[in-house]
Amino acid sequence: MQRFRRLVAAIALAATATTTVAACGGGDNGDSSDAKVLKLWHYESENSAMGVGWNRAIELFKSEHPGVEVRFERKAFEQIQQNAGMIINSSEGPDIMEYNKGNATAGLLSSQGLLADLSSEADKRGWAGKLSPSLQTTARYSDKGVMGSGKWFGVPNYGEYVTVYYNKDLFQSNGVKVPTTMAEMTAAMDTFVGKGITPLGMAGAEYPAGQLFYQLALSKGDRQFVDNYQLYKNPVDFKADPLKYGADTFAQWVQKGYVAKNSASLKAEDMGTAFIGGKVPMIVSGSWWYGRFKTEMKANWDTFLFPGNTLQAGSSGNLWVVPENSKAKSLAYDFIDITLRPEIQDLIGNNGGVPVAADASKISDPKDRKLIEDFNTVSKSDGLAFYPDWPVPGYYDVLVSGFQGLINGSKSPDQVLDTIAKPYADGVKEITGK
Repeated sequence: MQRFRRLVAAIALAATATTTVAACGGGDNGDSSDAKVLKLWHYESENSAMGVGWNRAIELFKSEHPGVEVRFERKAFEQIQQNAGMIINSSEGPDIMEYNKGNATAGLLSSQGLLADLSSEADKRGWAGKLSPSLQTTARYSDKGVMGSGKWFGVPNYGEYVTVYYNKDLFQSNGVKVPTTMAEMTAAMDTFVGKGITPLGMAGAEYPAGQLFYQLALSKGDRQFVDNYQLYKNPVDFKADPLKYGADTFAQWVQKGYVAKNSASLKAEDMGTAFIGGKVPMIVSGSWWYGRFKTEMKANWDTFLFPGNTLQAGSSGNLWVVPENSKAKSLAYDFIDITLRPEIQDLIGNNGGVPVAADASKISDPKDRKLIEDFNTVSKSDGLAFYPDWPVPGYYDVLVSGFQGLINGSKSPDQVLDTIAKPYADGVKEITGK
């Protein structure tokens, strides 16, 4: 969410870290033809697939642009999420930045005139040819900040989706089979509960709770629901299915012990480290964790798509955006271009990421190939349903607060739906005037 991601493996661990490397020449698209500094911010951990790929991209950028200094800063996810508008509107902001895609984030900043229009660069550099139409949805925004049409304001170079991570050792030792239907999923969780094991790791203080709610709702939803909820095609009734089903089922899962009530105060990092440590058999979260689990997890593990769903939370990955105030736009465009090269795409894929333009035959690890194949399965069937916090600005915090209350028992499903319905309606009205 705002990537409810986001999302976001290892980000909570990463205190702001700054490194400087020598890099590159080139002009600045008229803003400053003698630009000698490129300020680059992102929030991926160093050992994540994107972190590995982008470190290599910086090296290539350095070799191809002698004479320019690259000032890279790793920022915390929440730091950028909460202060992006203020940051990029100041002289201290970056020239290029990783930012969350969606109406409430990149869309909002584009509608405020804070992001550079990348449309001419997308055409000139062939970015559109490297991204499928579904992946371009999050790159383009209308003048009102609604994704899916209009000008290019960001460029993704990886994809992402929500899946189920499971500990194969815990499944085997407890006689649990990988579920392929929702009925089998609940039966598996009943087995774990019967043995005193909480089956599903959770984090109520950040995006994971919203992701689970949305996955449950999507199990009863269709593309029309997604278009209504995300793109405002028709009004959304929060007291009817599929949203009602999502909230009611989430509450039932808490009551049955599938989700621990004390997880209401936990953050995504807590959930991830619990899974790494073998304390929970499953988590429902994004592909951005994959590289970290591959590096840090000792137990045998794998993934499966949320059972029975044809729709999955997911989209392109986060975007490279260029602030309108950037003094080094041309350099920023050069860096984006490098991240879409086959070398970087293959590197992302071989480190547990989901590249948008990799050669699958170059992906050596079977798990990595499966990750990409599952994403392709979802993407090709028009199954990417974006994220629950995307529709309106500020909705991430609304959803976090609402589902914390559902986990700790302070709110009923109907109360949560009331809590999240009004900010949604108000936000849609502010954007569309309806």
